Amino acid sequence: MKTDKADFTEVLETAAQAGHILLENGAEISRVEDIMARISSHFGVDSGNFFVLSNGIFTTGRAGKLPKAGGQTASYANVEFIPIRGIQLSKVAAVNRLSYDIAADRVDLAQARERLAAIRDMRAKPVWEQLAGSAFGAAGFCAVFGGGFLDCAAAFVVGLLLNAFVLGVSVRYLSKIVGGICNALLATLLCIISYRIGFGSSLSNIIIGAIMPLIPGVPFVNGVRDLGNGDYIAGLTRLTDAMLGFLCIALGVSLGFLLDGAVFSGVIDLQGVRISPETASLGWQALAAFVGTFAFAILFGVDREHYTAAGIIGALGWLAYLLLFRLAGAGAPVSTLLAAVIVCILSRCVAVWYKCPSTVFLLCGIFPLVPGAGLFWFTYYLMSDQFDLSGPTGFMAVKVAVAIVLGIILAMELPQRLFSRKKKA
Repeated sequence: MKTDKADFTEVLETAAQAGHILLENGAEISRVEDIMARISSHFGVDSGNFFVLSNGIFTTGRAGKLPKAGGQTASYANVEFIPIRGIQLSKVAAVNRLSYDIAADRVDLAQARERLAAIRDMRAKPVWEQLAGSAFGAAGFCAVFGGGFLDCAAAFVVGLLLNAFVLGVSVRYLSKIVGGICNALLATLLCIISYRIGFGSSLSNIIIGAIMPLIPGVPFVNGVRDLGNGDYIAGLTRLTDAMLGFLCIALGVSLGFLLDGAVFSGVIDLQGVRISPETASLGWQALAAFVGTFAFAILFGVDREHYTAAGIIGALGWLAYLLLFRLAGAGAPVSTLLAAVIVCILSRCVAVWYKCPSTVFLLCGIFPLVPGAGLFWFTYYLMSDQFDLSGPTGFMAVKVAVAIVLGIILAMELPQRLFSRKKKA
């Protein structure tokens, strides 16, 4: 199919619009480039070139020789800056479906542009649903990391109030860095207040659950996948963004303890990791991981039809970790590595079933394995001058993070044909 100059420009603009929606809503670089190329090649513009970074897209192409132009080539070039914003994975899934409809010749160029406009205008989840996601996510992960029932209730309330602050103040009026620090500071202060009035018995587990919705898991996972795909600039940029998010959380938690210590003449003394027997059984842990992952699917804007699958993947991955760690005697890094491989493989299998990107399930399902507890204890020990404990704790958190990286890379190296459905003759 040959295109004239107008069609040529319109095709590349359509591909660039699709890439813009994907990139700003949490898609990995390789998916953005693949979908842009799929759209442009289907409409006859095989010479399009796309250079995608973590926050920008460079689109160039040639239309071929035009008689009216004296034999010279008509070219197209466009540069778009795309700031790193909130994540809405339902838009990624919608654009992915559209690209396959285009490849199957079920959608023409005009219809594709209309659908892209509709996808871009898709509304985020209702406020009540986001509040519920943050509250149940905080409660679920409080139990995952050892909190009892009352601790989970306290984390539920803090998660609800924290998300109200994020939506009403932080996102609207604060920069990313200041907002990240303020979010963690507010969460810590609310947890301390809850603990001091007797609403919850394990302050550490309440805080860990409350700050989990703040963990920058999306840039971390996508940065890992970009590095694995050879997109080193984008991967390092996204990992830097994730590290900045972790630093903001650490600063906010530290400020919360210091402010409380200034009022009560001393930092609260925490006696290390506490595991409540109320939620320690495998059954309760599986339920807590399911609830937490289900809630994160809401926060990441996943389609409602995918909530349950995401929750099950998160629960199975966490169960695999616990079985390896408790029963097989494997260390935390090895258990995390194997569990991350399982989560990634399950995500790829379910993605084929639902015909959507595996990113939708991987970003949510990997969260129970993220070393949120390690980040908290490293920050607390460092802030309270317990340097003999901060070093080993921080090093273990790094080893767990590296294990997640290796697990994702290993699972993503498996050929796609292992996960594709066999077509009947």
